[in-house]
Amino acid sequence: MYTLRFSSLLLFAFLLVVSGCQRSTASIGKREDSAAAFSIDYEKYTLPNGLDVILHKDDSDPIVSVAIQFNVGSNREKPGRTGFAHFFEHMLFQSSENVGKGNFFKIINDAGGEFNGGTWNDGTIYYEVVPKDALQRVLWMESDRMGYMINTVTEAVLENEKEVVKNEKRQRVDNQPYGHTSYVIDKAMYPADHPYNWQVIGSLQDLQAATLSDVKEFYEKWYGANNATMVIAGDIDFEQTKKWIDYYFSEIPSRPAVSPIKPMPGQLSSTVSLMHEDNFAQLPELRMVWPTVETNHDDTYALQYLGSLLTEGKRAPLYQVVVEEKSLAPSIGAFNNSMEIAGQFSVVCRAKGDKDLDEVLTAIQEGMQRFEEKGIDDRDMERIKNSLETGFYEGLSSILSKSFQLAQANEFKGTPEALKQEIASIMAVTKEDVVRVYNKYVKGKPYVMTSFVPKGKAALAVTGAAKAEVVEEPIVQGAESAPKEEGNEDYPRTPSRIDRSSMPPLGAAPVAAAPAIWKESLTNGMTVYGIENSELPIVNFSIRLKGGMLLDEPAKLGTANLLADLMLEGTATKTPEELEDAIGQLGASISVGAAQEFISIDVSCLARNFKPTVALLEEVLMEPRWDMAEFDRIKQSTAARIQQLNGRPEYVASRAYTRLIYGDKHPLANSSTGTEATVAAVTIDDLKAYYNRAFAPNVASFHIVGDVTKEETLTALSSLQTRWQSRRAAAQLVPIVQAPARPALYFIDIPDAKQSVVRIGTVSLPGSDPNFYVMALVNERLGSGSSGRLFQRLREERGYTYGAYSSFNRRPNQGFFLASSSVRANVTREAIELFREILTDYADTFTAEDLEITRTSAIKSRARQYETLSKKISLLENISTLNLPMDYIQREIDATNQLTLEGAKALIRQHINPNQMIYVVAGDAKTQYPRLRDLDFSTVVLMDRGGNILE
Repeated sequence: MYTLRFSSLLLFAFLLVVSGCQRSTASIGKREDSAAAFSIDYEKYTLPNGLDVILHKDDSDPIVSVAIQFNVGSNREKPGRTGFAHFFEHMLFQSSENVGKGNFFKIINDAGGEFNGGTWNDGTIYYEVVPKDALQRVLWMESDRMGYMINTVTEAVLENEKEVVKNEKRQRVDNQPYGHTSYVIDKAMYPADHPYNWQVIGSLQDLQAATLSDVKEFYEKWYGANNATMVIAGDIDFEQTKKWIDYYFSEIPSRPAVSPIKPMPGQLSSTVSLMHEDNFAQLPELRMVWPTVETNHDDTYALQYLGSLLTEGKRAPLYQVVVEEKSLAPSIGAFNNSMEIAGQFSVVCRAKGDKDLDEVLTAIQEGMQRFEEKGIDDRDMERIKNSLETGFYEGLSSILSKSFQLAQANEFKGTPEALKQEIASIMAVTKEDVVRVYNKYVKGKPYVMTSFVPKGKAALAVTGAAKAEVVEEPIVQGAESAPKEEGNEDYPRTPSRIDRSSMPPLGAAPVAAAPAIWKESLTNGMTVYGIENSELPIVNFSIRLKGGMLLDEPAKLGTANLLADLMLEGTATKTPEELEDAIGQLGASISVGAAQEFISIDVSCLARNFKPTVALLEEVLMEPRWDMAEFDRIKQSTAARIQQLNGRPEYVASRAYTRLIYGDKHPLANSSTGTEATVAAVTIDDLKAYYNRAFAPNVASFHIVGDVTKEETLTALSSLQTRWQSRRAAAQLVPIVQAPARPALYFIDIPDAKQSVVRIGTVSLPGSDPNFYVMALVNERLGSGSSGRLFQRLREERGYTYGAYSSFNRRPNQGFFLASSSVRANVTREAIELFREILTDYADTFTAEDLEITRTSAIKSRARQYETLSKKISLLENISTLNLPMDYIQREIDATNQLTLEGAKALIRQHINPNQMIYVVAGDAKTQYPRLRDLDFSTVVLMDRGGNILE
């Protein structure tokens, strides 16, 4: 089971999408009129048991989403019993009386759907997106776990799931740089009995102490139908859907009414300064957090603006002082996170190298003073509102996001109609409102300040900071017992007036036609691919230039990446600030990024602003500014980012894995970001030379999706077609790599790591190879999700990990197969042995049933693959970047239908052979490396995180 936990920061971003329903649809200057007219069509009703039901019709794709939100998050827990809301989310994926153990994963995967759940401070949500023929089946399953699951929670189930949650905490908190920051801040911000004093994942001590009676008490109190909202959106028949809802949900009992929780803002009598030496952090980080207000408070809107005005854009005072003038950090951020009963306004700055955080604090204070003195520029207010408008439409591009928005509005504001008021509230924010909330909540007010510094560098913390208390679970070899045998225990069955024992049949198979694609070749050699889609008044487009990092000089790796970053720092006629304003006034978003094999320019804009956005992109592309000051800043920021990445065990393991499977001298062995040494060697003349040899229309492709026609697109591109002349572009030949003859293991020492990061695999085929798709297809039953053998055996059977997966990497040149996981440190050897066993046996255990399930799921999942603009853009980019035929989707379907069991087994034996793979482990060498040395590998090597051989 996947579990998406909504941390405070993730929830803030999520709620911005929700509050996106506040954004307007009219042309600039008439935003308020449009805000008044905005609506999402829906029907809401309430079952006699109190379950709120919201239906939304969207037949643009033959899919449906079901989202059920319960009004119970970690804020409903009590001290000594923390983490129950999140833990219970896990339990609901395990079993129910009629669906059975593990079948939730299997049924959704087999239907070609996706599912997940999320718990955050204020709520828990469960959701599925499936082809529309599976809706009745999903409602059967969801009703079964809402009303008929608690009896399946036995002592064995309870104890085994505790280990899964422990692994999640180790992976997401204990084994991550700055992972304990929220814990330290919340403990200081709120008293011990405040519901935000503890983390969503809770205390492992509390979790370990949880009993079966505790879990059942939590269920009886919070999981009544009257404490939930169910949203069903997509290609649905309202009358039939209502009949199914009544049939499956109406008999589920309501439970005692849940009392509304009252606002409890954080209270600080003085500023609290705390520090922590972080085992994984490579850079010092300063956070300043002020208590603010709850979600439903009117001041939340102005506080959102405040964060952007302080740190986003060239005129933002904190950005000016901290990043540009004093060069203390590559970036700085500020945001307000308002939750159900309290809020926090945060300023976050991860400094460069060994910068003293006292300097950072002084610079932030100077930036705040500048904000007070200079005030707010009207252009920045307009830029923020335009950004919110474009973001609103992007937030409506999927039926799942609309389901989330409707559920959130209903649960926290009492009605989906509250979305309309949100529009007016966001758009009505004035400069005076922003100044008022700054004075009310930030200026001169006490706050919590944290200094998280690399281990052994306590001197970098703010002077006078007290040592924070951080609780980390020790990893002791052999401490955990083996998972308990769950078996088929004879738990009592809950009576029902209907027959719930039989899984309902699927409906008529939906027709999932690939979108119509148009193609045109311009006279300068650039090929244009497009899909017309008028569901929303927005347009997404991109330009892909072949080359990327492959065209970097070996001694100056990172050149393409630096150029990509510099491209948006002004044009020949616009300063960086003026270019930022020009993009902002259009409500557009433009980003440039460099990958190993291409450079991509990605753009989104309102349909009404398509032409001026293309004209602006043309200026960016054809008239680089080559701003030396910005180049120096970007180089320093890149160096800091590389240092920061070196603190993440996952990154360290992946970097080593890539280098080892391709070989040190192979161009694909390198990171497109480069290294600190190669980035330092790059000059601005190197960027100009790269631009001259790599930026040419004949190695470029243009992709466009949205509310724009082919004729409008070609008209808008006419100027670029004339100005951007074809020329001979540089090319890079990439040598073919062979898989190793024997397996080799490389152990990277990450001292005191709580988990070991495992990366196993070898090189494979390029993405254009006719066998690639079926090769990736046969991996599905191995490691594509929660029903795969890796997940089921490493997590569900053994309790070693939070998740284990495998995949084939699709790219223009030779890609790779990768099996990966993060496992509890003290079972590193056992996990490696189990990986090898599963991979070795996969061909022999792959059955005709596996093939049929894989085939059916793959074809059914097509219904979800073209829903959003971003998915449609990806389809076009696959065609151009991988040199695929225009009808490649149909060819993949044909290949799926033609695949035989013997053919599948042959592909597995050829491309998933564990005896021809590289094994990389990043973990605690002093406790785990000695346990691996006698394993049957041709080579066993100990390295440091920089790749230097230690033994």
